[in-house]
This record gives sequence, C-alpha cells and structure tokens, in this order.
Amino acid sequence: MISTARYWFLLALIVLVYIAGIFVTLFENDSAQFAVMAMRMVQENDWLTLIKGTEEYLDKPHMHYWLAALSYKIFGIHDWAYRIPGILATLLGAYSCYGLGKLLYNQDVGRFASLIFMTAQTIVLANIDVRTDAVLTGFSIFAIWQLVAYVEKNTLKNIALGAFGAGMAFSTKGQIALVVIGVSLLCHLAYTRKWQRLLNWKVLVALLVFGITITPMLYAYYHQFDLHPEKVIRGKDNRSGIFFIFWEQSFERMSGEGIGKNSSDFFFFFHTFLWVFLPWTVLALIAYWKRLKTFWKQKFAYNPKMEFLTLGGITILFGLISFAQFKLPHYMNILIPLYALLSASYLYSLQEKENRGVTKIILIFQYFILSLVFVFTILVCFYVFKFKYYHGYFVLLAILGVIIYFCLKREAPYLRIITISVCSSLLLNGLLNTHFYPRLLRYQAGSTMAEKVAEHQIPVDKIVKISKRLTWGLDFYNKKPVDIVPVSDLEDKGDIWVYATDQELEKIANEGYHWHEQITVDQFRITRLQIKFLNPNTRQKKLEQMHLVHLD
Repeated sequence: MISTARYWFLLALIVLVYIAGIFVTLFENDSAQFAVMAMRMVQENDWLTLIKGTEEYLDKPHMHYWLAALSYKIFGIHDWAYRIPGILATLLGAYSCYGLGKLLYNQDVGRFASLIFMTAQTIVLANIDVRTDAVLTGFSIFAIWQLVAYVEKNTLKNIALGAFGAGMAFSTKGQIALVVIGVSLLCHLAYTRKWQRLLNWKVLVALLVFGITITPMLYAYYHQFDLHPEKVIRGKDNRSGIFFIFWEQSFERMSGEGIGKNSSDFFFFFHTFLWVFLPWTVLALIAYWKRLKTFWKQKFAYNPKMEFLTLGGITILFGLISFAQFKLPHYMNILIPLYALLSASYLYSLQEKENRGVTKIILIFQYFILSLVFVFTILVCFYVFKFKYYHGYFVLLAILGVIIYFCLKREAPYLRIITISVCSSLLLNGLLNTHFYPRLLRYQAGSTMAEKVAEHQIPVDKIVKISKRLTWGLDFYNKKPVDIVPVSDLEDKGDIWVYATDQELEKIANEGYHWHEQITVDQFRITRLQIKFLNPNTRQKKLEQMHLVHLD
C-alpha cells in the first residue's frame, strides 16, 4: 500500500498548508467575533462570563473560548494564537481517524482516513475561518475511537479517555457532540452485538470522568445565568444555563425557535456535501452506495471483516440534521471523520479486490477535480488577484510542475487517486492561504482600518461608534472593543474618532459635527463572495466604504 515515506511526505505538506493559514487575518463575522469574546476573558480576567458585543451569550458553551483565551495567555493576543487550539484539535482528529481506521480495519485504512480527513475542504477551511467546529470535531472523533476501543478491548483506559473526549466535545458545542458520539457507538454495538460492554463497572467510571470534565462549563453557565434569573436573554427571563445546554439548545436549532429559521430545504446538506468534502466527494458517494448495497444484500448480518459504525452513523445523523430549520455548511464538519473512514476503507477494498473498473472511474473524476483546481488557480493568479511580484509566477510554475510529475508517474491506480487528490487540496488551499485570502481580506474594513489606526498612532480608547453595528475585526486588531456613543453624546466626549458607514457619517454631519481628518477604507462582506466582486472590472461597484473621522 502507501509507503511510509510517501505518507509522511504528504502529511508534512498538508501541515505546511495549515501553518500558512495560521497567519491569515481573521474573518468576520464568526472567527473575529469568537476571538474577541475570548480576548475579553483575558483582558477582564473573567473566565466565567461570555459576552457578545453588549449582550450576554447563551448560544454555545465555553470550552472553545477557554482554549483560545489560554492560548492568548501563553502566546499573547494574536490571530495565530487564536487558531492554535483548533489546529491542535484537528491534528487530534486526524490521529483519531488513523487510530479508529487501524482498529476497525488496518494501518493502511487508518493512514488513508487521516489524509482524507485533513484534506477535506471544510476541515481545512475550519482551521482558517475558526469557529467551534474544529475543537468539536477533533474531540468527538477522539471519543468515538476510544469508546470503540473499549468495546473491542474492554480496557478502563479507553473508556475513561472516551468519556473525557465526550466531555470536552460537549463543553464545546453541547448536545450535538453526544448525539454524534452516541449514535456512532450504538451503531457499532448493534452490529457487533457486544451490548454486555454497557453492563460493566467501567461505565460508572466513564460517567464520573464525563461529569468531572463538564463541571467547569456547567458552573460557568450556572454562575452567568442560573444565579441571575432577572437577565433577559432572547426576550426571556429566568433562563437556566444548565437547562439550556442539557435540553433547549439542540431543540432550538432543530425548530429555529430563538435563533430563527434560515432553511427548510431537506436536501441542503446533500448539495453542501458536494463541496465540503472535496476533493473526495465522488469517492465518498460511491463508497456509501456500495457499502449500503453490501449490507442490504447481507441483510445486515454480522461480518467480522466489516463495520457498521460509519454507514449507520452517517445515515442516521445526516437524516437528523437535515430536518433542522437552522442550517449552516459547517454543521457537516462533525460527520467528516466518518466519511473519511468510510471512503478510506472502500478505497482499500478496491485495491484488495483489484477492481480496476471502479478505480479508473474514480481516478478520472480526481483528474477532473484537479483540472478544475488548475483553472481556478490560473484565474486567481492571472486575473482576480494578480501576483504583485514576478517570483510568485515562478513558484506557481514549480508547484504545477511537481503535480504534473505525479500525474504522469506510472504507479498503482489507488496510489494515484490518493496522491492526486491530496495534491488538489494542497494546490487549492496553498493558493488560498498564501495569496487569495491575504488579498481578499484587504477589503475587510475592520481589520484594514486597524492597520491604519496603528500606522497613524491613533489612541484606540478614543475610537467610538454611534450604533450597535458589529465591528469584530476592528475590535480584535485594536485589542479593544469599540465603545458605543449615541450621536447626542458625542459633544461631551471631546477628542474622539468615530468609526462610521456612509449613512452614519451623513447623520453625524446633519447633527452639526465637523472634521478635518478622515481615513477611508473599502468594505466588502468577504464571506459572501460574488462574481461581480471577483471580476476586477466590476469590483469597485460592489464595494462600500468605512470611515474613521476625527471630530473637531
């Protein structure tokens, strides 16, 4: 199968792409928002209270923010420090994919699974646009691996580690972690008929470990909400943080109550999957269909050479989240390890059975995906955001040359599938992290304006805004949330700078305020790209402006 040298070489290149993305400016809204929330914990020395802007934050548990804040304490408040816990959790997830693949199949399947997991597009993106999902995914698959190891080996260490992983995942995003871990484990128990593992004193130890792990999060919720029934959260008082995390949270997501509905499309996650699992989407779809047919023909009878954890987990969980009234693409992330393991095991079986027909079909699709990445690369580098320096073109040509070499190299089809697919991800995300995102983020006004503030040595405590409009990028890179001051109170503030939109600037002028110093930067919602923005000829028409004015 894949040689050790090839495996570690590809893994090292993937890690380099991840490292390149660490230093990219934080995206608005969620990444910069969560980074600011963690920053406030450190600056205000309050690790129990979560605040979003001016409001109490009930939506998600504390673990992601605690890990980011801990990273700030160690390394300082930097965007790269905010990303470190997510990347470490992703590495844990990759190692867990390897461990689970090796446990259920063999070392080669484990290696394939780790490569597939780390190059799936949504996982790479989750470590650039960092939300709670990187930590959630890493600890969830770690818990699944360890709990399955307990089922197979009956060891105390594994069930204790599994309980700890489940506790960390639950403390990161709540009930969804336990649903994914529980469904996956139940599918494995149902298929292997090893229910007796649940009737063991070690399960009590696991419950104790889980309880201890989630205690800090529960106490933080209790301190912030249960002790203060007078607080009004989303229009309701008497909100219990503990009741919310154990009961209300996931039901709000399913029904859309409290957070609103954004999609009733049952097939939302199906067409989302087509891009989030690139470049492995075709392999995963074929693997799922073939595995389903195999189990159906065998009438789900137990076969020690097979596992039902991935197929059953994906089927049940995918159907469950599809009924939710509030959906976002990154909700798929927690299922990616299962898809990676399913795809890896199927690819291994193709090689074992020497099924050249299906292998060639998959290989053709992988070449097609690579060609699309080539086209995207050329468009970005020569049209959308042209290289500023000529050496960029030489580096690009060298990289393309190496990829072409692997495309033309004669080797086993399954090995070409792995190498070409990984190269597709490396080329795409290497370009995004080192060129596309840095150029794109020049149009994110908050972070760009923070650079201007530092350049002109403007005191950050003198910057205000006149509305509740969120300013996460400016807040983070100034290392201080922008204060809100009503227009009527501006005169009392004296020497201040106002951060404003065109409309807000007009409102200030109409109130009789004047200024002679003004800094203006371009603004575009960079997480919602449009063709007219990507086209340099029409880009200017899609831009807005943000201003920083020094009132006289």
